[in-house]
Amino acid sequence: TTTEISFSYTYILRAKKEGAFEIRPASIEVDGQIIESNSLKIQVVKTQSGQQQPPQSQQKQAQPGESVDLGGNNLFIRLEVNKQNVYRGEQIIATVKLYADPNIPVTGFDEVNLPTYEGFYTQDIEMPQQINFNREVYNDRIYQVGILKKTVLFPQQNGTITINPFSMTLLVQQRVRPRSFFDDFFSGVQTIKTTITSTPVHINVKDLPPQPANYYGGVGNFNITSELSSSEVTTNDAVTLKLTISGSGNIRLIRNPEIQLPSDFEIYDPRATDNVKATGNGISGTKTIEYLFQPRFEGDYVIPAIPFVFFNPATGSFINKSTPEYNLHVIKGTGDQATAVMSNRRREDIQLLGQDIRYIKQGNPMLRMRGYTFFGTPAFYSLYGGTSLLFILLVIVYRKKARENANAALMRNKKANRVARRRLKEALRFMKQNNNEAFHEAILKAFWGYLSDKMSIALANLNRESAIENLKEKNVNDAVINDFVEIVDHCEYARYAPSGGSEARNELYRKAEETMSRFEKQIKR
Repeated sequence: TTTEISFSYTYILRAKKEGAFEIRPASIEVDGQIIESNSLKIQVVKTQSGQQQPPQSQQKQAQPGESVDLGGNNLFIRLEVNKQNVYRGEQIIATVKLYADPNIPVTGFDEVNLPTYEGFYTQDIEMPQQINFNREVYNDRIYQVGILKKTVLFPQQNGTITINPFSMTLLVQQRVRPRSFFDDFFSGVQTIKTTITSTPVHINVKDLPPQPANYYGGVGNFNITSELSSSEVTTNDAVTLKLTISGSGNIRLIRNPEIQLPSDFEIYDPRATDNVKATGNGISGTKTIEYLFQPRFEGDYVIPAIPFVFFNPATGSFINKSTPEYNLHVIKGTGDQATAVMSNRRREDIQLLGQDIRYIKQGNPMLRMRGYTFFGTPAFYSLYGGTSLLFILLVIVYRKKARENANAALMRNKKANRVARRRLKEALRFMKQNNNEAFHEAILKAFWGYLSDKMSIALANLNRESAIENLKEKNVNDAVINDFVEIVDHCEYARYAPSGGSEARNELYRKAEETMSRFEKQIKR
């Protein structure tokens, strides 16, 4: 049989001074083996009343609902940030905390106005539905502290950004003095409303050093890997190059890296997906970009390495990483598309050639005179001339259309405005549905697709810098270029940030339509 016996030893301690103290583990020797307990850490603060505390037996404890002063430092809210001096794009953890004196019974919230974080890209950290209050020492005083909200902030501008004060109205129970026998008979406790307001918080944002080439906006600590779907394909087969960026920081705001592929590859729009999570340590996860292309001709090709530069705020410097290069062997496939197109074109030409020559009729035709002949009359020559002129015009138009159809780039140039307008209409539909992310995505597709078609630049090679450079070469007004940059920046940040409301989206849509119209007027073919 086994017998268990427990002994408890209770020590009453009294601190002689303030500070943080550690009570070392207690130990006991059993059968020659030393067994230790856990250690304890105790924070000793000043007496809240500023006077010596009375003995435990005489100390008066506040009863629930007892009237307690709500002013001063007994009840307040504050915004706590883990850092106030950062680089542009560096993540900050902002925590909204409610501080209450242990003797103040907070029973609920009547109105809550949380901070708006203007000048930041934001992502909320998931919080439990129930607010848990824990004891915490702040300014040498013990409070019941509840965490209301946590948010990850990314400053998007340089200089000092001020997070304006916010307020909330709380429901607090207080005992009221009875005015009659019936008041005294009942509880005499009432719930009152009190409004508290935070103080402003200032964030000092430093600009990044001069940006090197291949920098795509990443601020944090990242790694990059890549994977090619196949190293040997046939002509016109689809090949996928998957690029994965992982780490912590503003991973959602990183632009798609540029990829340099051989000129005879057909390149499609890259597809980007992200899988990120916001925790108390910030935002971390992965962003995957898939580049799809088709080699048109056989041969051996080299898929060059993709350089990737990001800024690490911990070291205050840019870090350069790169993917490996890949060898791609392309063999000729059966039924090559280019050959099929040429064969179809020749077959059509032969059919047309067979139709424009009639067989010579044999035998002796019978000719006879009519009483009236139309030939030689003024009406005949007018009709003949008009028909000939119409035929010539039709031939000119047909040949022009044929040349344009043969030139796919020219066709995309001519249809660029029509396609962009259709995408803007889609954005309008998403705006009416309050679909914030799809609305901004549609505007981005409208502008990037328009510039790609209008300036014959593959989407994979089109970015902010190349767009600005080509727009200047087309003699587009600087004000229009600045409007375009503002629209793109706003859409990039707003796809994942909280929506600015219907008025902001209406203004953005109006500005996008106006900028697109000015593009069409100023960009020359």
